[in-house]
Amino acid sequence: MKKTFFLNRLSLSMALAITGGWLAVGHAQQPSVQGPESVDDWWQAGQTFVRQGEKTDPIVRRAKNVILFVGDGMGISTVTAARILDGQQKGKSGEENSLFFETLPYVALSKTYSWDQQTPDSAPTMTAMVTGYKARESMLSVDHTTQRYECDPGKIAAKSLPTILEEAAEAGKWTGIVTTARLTHATPAANYAHTAVRDWESDSEIRNHETANGLAAGSCTVKDIARQLIELPPAIKDSLKVALGGGRPYFMPDSVVDPEDGGTNKGRRKDGRDLTAEWVTTRGASAKYVYDKAGFDAADPASTTHLLGLFERSHMEYETDRAKDKGGEPSLAEMTEKAIKLLSKNRKGFYLHVESGRIDHAHHAGNPYRALTDAIEYANAVKKAYEMTDPKDTLIIVTADHSHVFTIAGYPHRGNPILGKVSEVPDKDGAPTELAKDLLGLPYTTLGYANGPGYTGVSYDSKGAILQAEGIKKFPHAPAKYDNGAKRPDLTDVDTAAESFMPEATVPLGSETHAGEDVAIFASGPKAYLIRGVMEQNWIYHVMREAFGL
Repeated sequence: MKKTFFLNRLSLSMALAITGGWLAVGHAQQPSVQGPESVDDWWQAGQTFVRQGEKTDPIVRRAKNVILFVGDGMGISTVTAARILDGQQKGKSGEENSLFFETLPYVALSKTYSWDQQTPDSAPTMTAMVTGYKARESMLSVDHTTQRYECDPGKIAAKSLPTILEEAAEAGKWTGIVTTARLTHATPAANYAHTAVRDWESDSEIRNHETANGLAAGSCTVKDIARQLIELPPAIKDSLKVALGGGRPYFMPDSVVDPEDGGTNKGRRKDGRDLTAEWVTTRGASAKYVYDKAGFDAADPASTTHLLGLFERSHMEYETDRAKDKGGEPSLAEMTEKAIKLLSKNRKGFYLHVESGRIDHAHHAGNPYRALTDAIEYANAVKKAYEMTDPKDTLIIVTADHSHVFTIAGYPHRGNPILGKVSEVPDKDGAPTELAKDLLGLPYTTLGYANGPGYTGVSYDSKGAILQAEGIKKFPHAPAKYDNGAKRPDLTDVDTAAESFMPEATVPLGSETHAGEDVAIFASGPKAYLIRGVMEQNWIYHVMREAFGL
């Protein structure tokens, strides 16, 4: 079929308008078509996409910098839903929108299974990405022959796998870690810690393990994760210039009052050590520790050599709730920006890991509003990093460690609110007027979960007291058990777009689970062309190592 007449009808300026000006941004490969569109628009946008792809010139040189972005739990359904929500928040139908990282030129799929799990947790998946090896459930940067609960430091050292952060440091590059989770949580910790138990974040967890298993006090002499961050080998300690996230109590003695909450909570450490103070004393006069937004803003990258930021007792606030935090917290994009400013002072380059940890947590809680809002902020952080670096010398990889049992269902019409109830295209042309109904005659949401706390039966706490009655559940909600519900709740008059709304879950669990399907990888910069096809997750490490020339 002859199509050339379409091309003649559109000027270049119109083509640029159709694609949201994407040609003007040299990195973008994905046109973002804005609706409503003409027949011509669809054709021209596709032709423009092909022509731009033909101009893609792989960068074969070595990378000066590598930035590894991990959206924890950000499966493909999460990317799609976040894309639509972001577009709808901008006043568009949403489907034609693109998150920034979706415009990067190289895309692949990552197989996320671990050495012993079909559906993995974050410890072995991040270990795979930063060491090149598939590891066991709950273990960080040790090989799969490591015994569970191994607490002999000599045996852990023998099983430890070098990480890309450690290798970058040995090569003279500076390194950094940014996360909205605890700095001692699995994903960020895999960069610097080696342990058989991801939960040993402070010495109190190790002491509790001894007590629970009848072991002599002090018999487990392996270092906890927070201590490992402070007591890094000399070259790696000097190299790690930035560490920003949550988890203050894991670095504070149990005799010290938390500085943010008015004196009601204390640290977790039983060894009496204040690791926040040790960060400063062991890294020189220009090292800083901050715990709130004011301290973060005051930390000048030009004069600061080492920056530790611990902004919450546990994980940082969801992006939705960040403005409500008592002490104030920086956004993920703000932390990324400051980290790059500090690390860019090194002429030899840097390795930076950035994690949006709370996408995962919101999904576990059955709350897509917060998960998607954090995913949008994650895209903002990627955009900030791209703008601050040169795509010719900086490899950026954007991926997830695993997916979630999160679905986009039904047959909603284009532009239907992604957080709303399903309203289908009518039999006759015109705007949808009725909600789609199930076989009970009840409406249902586009977004849902295969399992989790959104199950609609009566829920109880661990003492048997009712948490929430039968019907719609409201975030936050962490039940210990359920009674069966008689039938689904009627959502007709329910605001399903409310930030606290929890879509229904099929299987009743106290916490929604990870999923085992592949996740996406997006990349740009030197050696990014190696991201291709369907990859083993551990190959990401090898791409980063190749990019650095290690």
